[in-house]
Amino acid sequence: MNRTAIQIPDDVSAEMDHLDLTVEGPNGSVTRRLWYPDVSVTVEDDQVVIESDADDANTRATLGTFESHVNNMIHGVTEGWEYEMEIFYAHFPMQVTTEGDEVVIENFLGERAPRKVPIRGDTEVQIDGEEITLSGPDKEAVGQTAADIEQLTRVPDKDTRVFQDGVYITQKPQAGGA
Repeated sequence: MNRTAIQIPDDVSAEMDHLDLTVEGPNGSVTRRLWYPDVSVTVEDDQVVIESDADDANTRATLGTFESHVNNMIHGVTEGWEYEMEIFYAHFPMQVTTEGDEVVIENFLGERAPRKVPIRGDTEVQIDGEEITLSGPDKEAVGQTAADIEQLTRVPDKDTRVFQDGVYITQKPQAGGA
């Protein structure tokens, strides 16, 4: 029997609702579905317990994956996740703003129509001059929003040595520390 217990910090609460684990803390809450055959996830006292009777390689790998997800959720609701991006243009000065739950990029390579991308989850986007900071409790929502913004300004069929305009991720959360 494989069993892993993850300690829940004092200022964090965890609750299991059927297959969905919800972790709440000072920075917000994150909900994630944790399901795999023969793997059970429960909240006991002040621990999240992941266990399985199966002992094959896929089940053991899934236990490790679930453990990483829970650790990332706890890290997110206590300290949060933060990405830094930089706006770079050489040809046309672009304007990056937030409107409601969208990031809007205007005048990209002189285009008249603005490019828009949705902000995912509880991600906060702060724009300060040429710097963009994305932060939030859900690692996947923050990371996907950063990736969407970066892909929005991707320029196909142009020489990347000449057309370097775009919004680029300059700093990600460090892996393995969570």
